Amino acid sequence: MRPGRFLPVWAGAALLLVAALRAGPAGQETPVPPAPERWLTDETGFLSRAARDDLDGRLESFERASGHQVLVYIGRTTGGVPIEDWAGRAFRAWRVGRSGLDDGLVLFIMAEDRRVRIEVGYGLEAQVPDIVAGRIVNDVLIPGIRAGDNDAAVGDAVSGIMEAIAGPRGGADEAAAGRAASRPMSPVEKLLVIVAVIGFLILFITNPSFALWLLFTILSGGRGGGGGFRGGGGRSGGGGASGSW
Repeated sequence: MRPGRFLPVWAGAALLLVAALRAGPAGQETPVPPAPERWLTDETGFLSRAARDDLDGRLESFERASGHQVLVYIGRTTGGVPIEDWAGRAFRAWRVGRSGLDDGLVLFIMAEDRRVRIEVGYGLEAQVPDIVAGRIVNDVLIPGIRAGDNDAAVGDAVSGIMEAIAGPRGGADEAAAGRAASRPMSPVEKLLVIVAVIGFLILFITNPSFALWLLFTILSGGRGGGGGFRGGGGRSGGGGASGSW
C-alpha cells in the first residue's frame, strides 16, 4: 500500500485529536449561570434558611443605603477551572456594580471544591485591597467554615466586607441611623404622618390606580417595581483574594 493512502487517515486522526483537546476543558468547565435574582444565592444548602434571609436583607439594605452592590454566591463547583478565572467571568457576565463606578464585589463559595473567592470591582480596590480581602478570607471566613459554623463564617465575612467598604464614617452613620429609628416621634412628626395619611386617602378616592402605584413605589424603595438584584454594568479589576478549607 502506498504511503499516500495513509494521509487521509492520519489527517482525520489529527483533526479528532485537536478537537478532543479543545473540547476537554470546555466539557469540564461549569458554565456561568444567569445573573442571580437576589443578593445572596445558595444553591447547595450551605447556609440555614434564617441566615440566607438575614444576609440577603442586609445586602439589599446596604446597596440601597450606599449604592454599592455586594453579592454572595454559593455554588457547587467550577468544574476544575481555577476559581479566579470563573469568578472573573461571572462578575463580568452579571455586570456587578454601577457603570462608570465599578463599585461591585462578589463573595464566591464553591462548596464541593472547598474554595472561596472575593472578587473586587475596579472602583472598590482602594477600600478592599488584596490584603484586606485576604484577611477576611483567611482570618474570618475559612476558620469559621472549618469550625463547622457556616452561618457565622459567612455572616462575619459579609460584615467585614461592608465595614471595609463603608469605612469608619459609614459605621458611625449606621449607628446614628439606628438610634434615630429607635427615637419616638415628636408631635410635629406625628402631625406630618397624619397629614400624609389623609392626603393618601384623598388621592386613593380620586385616583386609586395612581395611589396604589405610588404606594408600591415607596414600599419598594423607589425602584418603581421589582425587588431583586439588577446588574448595573460594573467591571472587575481582577483584585481580591482566594482560599480553601
